[in-house]
Amino acid sequence: MKLLEGKTALITGAARGIGKAIALKFASEGANIAFTDLTIDENGKATESEIAALGVKAKGYASNAANFEQTHEVVENILKDFGRIDILVNNAGITKDGLMLKMTEAQWDAVLAVNLKSAFNFIHACVPSMMHQRSGSIINMSSVVGVHGNAGQSNYAASKAGLIALAKSVSQEMGSRGIRANAIAPGFIISAMTDQLPEDVRKAWIQKIPLRRGGTTDDIANVATFLGSDLSSYVSGQVIQVDGGMNM
Repeated sequence: MKLLEGKTALITGAARGIGKAIALKFASEGANIAFTDLTIDENGKATESEIAALGVKAKGYASNAANFEQTHEVVENILKDFGRIDILVNNAGITKDGLMLKMTEAQWDAVLAVNLKSAFNFIHACVPSMMHQRSGSIINMSSVVGVHGNAGQSNYAASKAGLIALAKSVSQEMGSRGIRANAIAPGFIISAMTDQLPEDVRKAWIQKIPLRRGGTTDDIANVATFLGSDLSSYVSGQVIQVDGGMNM
């Protein structure tokens, strides 16, 4: 039997990148997949088809994760379409980097709204049905930056640190209802974003990593699969750094 057979997962910001990798991995383990992105364009439809090709039910939903009312509406629609939500992965996120003294209020507000408030919105919307099921796994996608901080990313670091504290708090509030909450803190992950960095910058990052390589989206998806499955049934309130042993 596959690890996530019979489960339904909701993954935010999953039309591409880490979110898409998690969706594909979950689907390969038997989970039905509902995913959201700001718009479900041709890329989102292609992701939907790619997931469905693995033999599971898949549907993408256009949603502004930072909007409380929209979030509750889309979760209501997902519950109508899928019947249940067993795993919630709060993956939606953006960056608007800048040094603290040069950062605008708009930069700060945008990152906190998309990265942190969105997780509150989706947890708030999904937990009632999980409570009724008396089961559920919530996974917040944090970052090593949320653990250690990073110059030029005070807004991003604050949002990612908030996701860790949010998971820990929800785990304490909801544990008696069978709901687990954890966070994943990826390190330097090879992606379209990091591919745009100068070669010398990428090499400098990799030299800080004891395993001497950048991580892949599959590395993150594998840990998410563990946390979403019954293999981690006694794991809650934790943050797992997936960073090759990197010491920032």
